[in-house]
Amino acid sequence: AERPRAAMAMAWRAAPRAAARLLLGRRGIASCLDPSTGLTEDQKEFQKVALDFAAKEMAPYMAEWDEKEIFPVETMRKAAQLGFGGIYVKPDVGGSGLSRLDTSIIFEALSTGCASTTAYMSIHNMCVWMIDTFGNEEQRRRFCPSLCSMEKFASYCLTEPGSGSDAASLLTSAQRKGDTYILNGSKAFISGGGDTDVYVVMCRTGGPGPKGISCLVLEKGMPGLSFGKKEKKVGWNSQPTRAVIFEDCVVPVGNRLGAEGQGFSIAMQGLNGGRINIASCSLGAAHASVLLAQEHLTVRKQFGEPLANNQYLQFRLAEMATRLLAARLMVRNAARALQDGREDAAVLCSMAKLFATDECFGICNQALQMHGGYGYLKDYAVQQFVRDIRVHQILEGTNEVMRMIVARNLLQG
Repeated sequence: AERPRAAMAMAWRAAPRAAARLLLGRRGIASCLDPSTGLTEDQKEFQKVALDFAAKEMAPYMAEWDEKEIFPVETMRKAAQLGFGGIYVKPDVGGSGLSRLDTSIIFEALSTGCASTTAYMSIHNMCVWMIDTFGNEEQRRRFCPSLCSMEKFASYCLTEPGSGSDAASLLTSAQRKGDTYILNGSKAFISGGGDTDVYVVMCRTGGPGPKGISCLVLEKGMPGLSFGKKEKKVGWNSQPTRAVIFEDCVVPVGNRLGAEGQGFSIAMQGLNGGRINIASCSLGAAHASVLLAQEHLTVRKQFGEPLANNQYLQFRLAEMATRLLAARLMVRNAARALQDGREDAAVLCSMAKLFATDECFGICNQALQMHGGYGYLKDYAVQQFVRDIRVHQILEGTNEVMRMIVARNLLQG
């Protein structure tokens, strides 16, 4: 007998929990979709811990964090207790010392529970890595332990109101005065801005172009550091976004990472990893969306039979799974290249970011379409995955810039 409409609606609303259970136990996941395929036993263990955390600590609250715009600091601190606050940071300052591939696996798994929160965590991890890699010993020991534990949180400050894709044209200036810099300017679209404690800031200490850019680490509360209004966004609502403003902000020279003029190189090296991280977050959202679509097609009936019997929808589901696997393999290949320091790592990271974020958004959007009108309701997780990962095609370098990087690499030889 046909279940009553109310019971059907309840089953569909339970789909996110069902997806979390599927991800956690991998029951009902076809082997071609299994994200643990090809991983070492250690990597499978990292993945299981992250999936378990996503299912229990993130997925049940994802919609509430989005609706109420909650920055879930306590949940992230729980994640940091598992080693997720400084995943690829050296252990001597509190990091986990894992590889770029390990990091990708973890961020993909966490994003099945909340892509927005995981994306912020990926930015935080990038900032800690930059301090760990380019900072001196005093800086590493001053900043990294409290960031790895997520007692404190970090933000990455590169984009400005007038310089987005053309990052080398940034105008925020730092004038040297004795043992300090006087910082003036502003940064736009800063994830965590106003709520975080540490700001990794790219600023101009020299002439025009990339060689005039340096990197300073600021701490909240410094005189002259302030923030704009909290932005209202389509997605990514579990992390605040604000402008970061510098008005004669006094920063000790001891807070500079690396040498003067090294900032642009530091920023770009950070972004290579950031592109892998954000692509990995897209993979997790797409994986969860495929499972939600799979669940919905088996439950929802039209014209007297389950949607799963419709060959057109079968074909679309098969395409979604195929594109997900292709994107995952590309991201993991780029992560290995970056870890190994290969010459082609930067372009492979750009290719992976371009392909994965485009394809995964398409997968999530198709999953929403398969839900019909229900997919457009905020009771259903699929619409949030669509909203949260749309911005992944823009940040960490727009996908148009990714195409420029790939084309330049192909044509320069």
